[in-house]
Amino acid sequence: METQLREVRTVKLDVVVPTYNRSQMLSAAISSLLRAPMPLGLEVTLWIVDNNSSDDTESVVHQIQAKAVFPCFYIKETTQGSSQARNAGISAGNGEIVGFIDDDEEVDENWFKVVAREFAGKGTQFIAGACLPDWDAPAPAWLFAVPGYQATIGVQVPLPRSPIGGNNQTLFWGGNAAVRRSVFECVGLFSTILGRSAKSLLGAEDKDLEARMVSLGLHGIYVPDMIIYHHVPAYRLTHGYFRRNNFWAGVSQGVMDRDSRAPVRYMLGIPRYRIGNALKGLASLARHLFCAREEGLAFADELPSWQLLGFIYGKHFIRIERYYSKQ
Repeated sequence: METQLREVRTVKLDVVVPTYNRSQMLSAAISSLLRAPMPLGLEVTLWIVDNNSSDDTESVVHQIQAKAVFPCFYIKETTQGSSQARNAGISAGNGEIVGFIDDDEEVDENWFKVVAREFAGKGTQFIAGACLPDWDAPAPAWLFAVPGYQATIGVQVPLPRSPIGGNNQTLFWGGNAAVRRSVFECVGLFSTILGRSAKSLLGAEDKDLEARMVSLGLHGIYVPDMIIYHHVPAYRLTHGYFRRNNFWAGVSQGVMDRDSRAPVRYMLGIPRYRIGNALKGLASLARHLFCAREEGLAFADELPSWQLLGFIYGKHFIRIERYYSKQ
């Protein structure tokens, strides 16, 4: 047994948790990490990044530190933005692996075990997992009419284990991911232009980082049993929220497209598939609109058009500096 213990390599994991005015949910998120069993050979340090909160976040973190079973540090990042907060946590630590969850999530009890398992060898450079819903209110039936749009509210049901990259589906989620520190040294940190903040609804920093990692041929894996439970508040379960979120998703992708065009055919500076999806949606909208049983399909038909409008605005009209000049 002693020989076996000596052969176990210690892997240092930094877990970065950015937070902004969610002290109660933050407490639940950290409690889930503290409850999760720690596998042999994994050494964890927790970095809680207060992104300029005005509530009692700092005092809550001090309470957490008093009962933490592994090192827990508090960082104050006054520049608003999810990317800025994550980057501050990355820069503060020195662990070989950097893990990420958000303050409105709780990890599955096997989260640490999965991370340790996936990075036991040297081949894997980054991983991401499933985001299951923790509903604040009953989910409307239309939400499940078309697969894929659940991502609008940060929900991603477990998919088959697969490599990350090589298609249009984003499998890397900054709210449930782990990355070798050496990767950030190669590709850089999260984009501070695309990260969401209290002053901007831009938000494609995860997709941007994934694209940079994949472009260098780094090996990433989507791991279905790496699970977090994401709190979904009632205000996100509305048509208005989905329209606004899909518009701004399009804006973010349009901003990205300024510097990095997708490997697809374009028309008038816009990927043709975006135009095609919008036209198909509009063509079928009337068919579904007046059938109560097809309410979800009718609403889903709208969303590609919102994304297209956002993409056009993001690529050709938005001035990024106006959202960040005061930060």
